[in-house]
Amino acid sequence: MTQDATTRAAEVLAEHRESIDRLDAILIYTLGERFKHTQAVGKLKAEHNLPPSDPSREATQIARLEDLAMRADLDPDFAKKLLRFVIDEVIRHHEQHQS
Repeated sequence: MTQDATTRAAEVLAEHRESIDRLDAILIYTLGERFKHTQAVGKLKAEHNLPPSDPSREATQIARLEDLAMRADLDPDFAKKLLRFVIDEVIRHHEQHQS
């Protein structure tokens, strides 16, 4: 590979890494915003003595995320695992509010 090609490859790599860093920040801030809402839901559920989990809602959300994943060219199984992880964390928070 020539010096010019190596330099260009390094520039493209840096551009990709900058994009990845921005997207990581978006993911973290988006999850933070999502958890603010789910914490409010957890408090509401606790105040009204509602169960911390809603299997019907969870199933609907998982199906919706799988569809979005397919449209985004993302492995639906990965999206399902990710959402399951997030839902489990939300339920854990909701259970803490119930105590």
